[in-house]
Amino acid sequence: MNSDSNSSSSSSSGLFDYMVNNFVEWHESITERRKKDELIEEAINTYVVPLVTSTYQVPFTPEPTYQRWYVPRDREDVDIRLYNDYFSPRPLYTDDMFRRRFHMRKNVFTRIVNQLSKSNVYFQQRPDATRRLGVSPLKKCTAAIRMLAYGTSADAVDEYLKLASSTERECLSHFVEGVVSEFGPEYLRRANTTDTERLLRESHIRGFPGMMESIDCMHWECKNCPRAWKGMYQGRSKTTTIILEVVASQDLWIWYAFFGTPGSCNDINVLQRLPMFSDICEGRAPEVSFNVNGNKYNMGYYLTDGIYPKWATFIPAIKHPRTGKHKLFTKKQESYRKDIERAFGVLQARFPIIRQPSLAWSTEILWKIVMACIIMHNMIVEDERDGYLHYDASEIINDQPQNVVGSSNGNNNQPFTVRSGRLDRLNLSGYMANINNVRDRKTHITLKNDLVEHIWGRFGNE
Repeated sequence: MNSDSNSSSSSSSGLFDYMVNNFVEWHESITERRKKDELIEEAINTYVVPLVTSTYQVPFTPEPTYQRWYVPRDREDVDIRLYNDYFSPRPLYTDDMFRRRFHMRKNVFTRIVNQLSKSNVYFQQRPDATRRLGVSPLKKCTAAIRMLAYGTSADAVDEYLKLASSTERECLSHFVEGVVSEFGPEYLRRANTTDTERLLRESHIRGFPGMMESIDCMHWECKNCPRAWKGMYQGRSKTTTIILEVVASQDLWIWYAFFGTPGSCNDINVLQRLPMFSDICEGRAPEVSFNVNGNKYNMGYYLTDGIYPKWATFIPAIKHPRTGKHKLFTKKQESYRKDIERAFGVLQARFPIIRQPSLAWSTEILWKIVMACIIMHNMIVEDERDGYLHYDASEIINDQPQNVVGSSNGNNNQPFTVRSGRLDRLNLSGYMANINNVRDRKTHITLKNDLVEHIWGRFGNE
């Protein structure tokens, strides 16, 4: 028994000694290896690194650190200054100076600001993450108006309003989009029965019964048009342009606007794309009837230049008038057709951004800019129309004859008749019949001859 215990203890002690010896040998080998590595590293740092550095001269450049560039513009002080300059109870600048600088009266501008502040979150002044109030809606709308009314860059507006150029471009984009969505249904509406009666009454007073005002187009140059699109948007002027087609009345109100046709198209090509006559062909437009020189006609017409086709809805001037009747008709037609030229001139004077070459390349933002300018132009016309020279508001607003429901023939002395259009769509045969009536060349010639006789009989003795 004792011999067995002694043998087991001796075997366990031998195993322990063996493990200790192995650990000591492993530790000595590791220590020796570390010493060799330290000697090698010391040799490299002493001899190799200086040699390589002196040979190649590789400088040490730390990685650059980028920081956001912040400009302290003190927007709160600018908001107070803008309010005291124009919108306080006792502003620094008068209403006439506001009208000259903003190209509209203060009530029109504040109406736009209030409506956009209610409907668009972007124009609502809210605190940021640091609980600091953002840019006021007055400043945002003022920045957009300054860019539209002066055609200046965003950096030019920064000096007065203290807004970054990126913020000003955002203001312009949201502003034109808000104006189109909020005021477009009212100020870009198509002429209804009441509007048509007023237009026909004006045209009858001027000597052109049945006239629905004038139609023409203008070109807006695109400076930054993409190279792949230049062939489509480049016309005979060798510049890339986009066409704006409008219908304007005597008071400069723009009743219809169509923008987006490439500049390579002429007036005839633009006419084929116009959706303006779709209401007439589908029977939804107000039905117009009038008498000229003893003949009755059932469709209004527009004054145009000579490039438009000889349709029943277009009356151009006589190209080479020889007789007294033809000369008088041409004189009156060209005189009244200057309404559309005046409308283009006033629109470009109020908003020079559409007179200068456009810097944007997106046709969508260009369309919004043009439509917003036309809407604000009509708002200004509505606000200032009573102050026009040679304008009698009583002829249009007051003393209008009482009409029966859906018709304007309540007064037997009324020289025209206007009825409401259809609410449902026409069938194919009725649609094609209306297209043929619009493009009837025989009606065009007959109406033009009757207008020549009518104008000669009315103004020939002057």
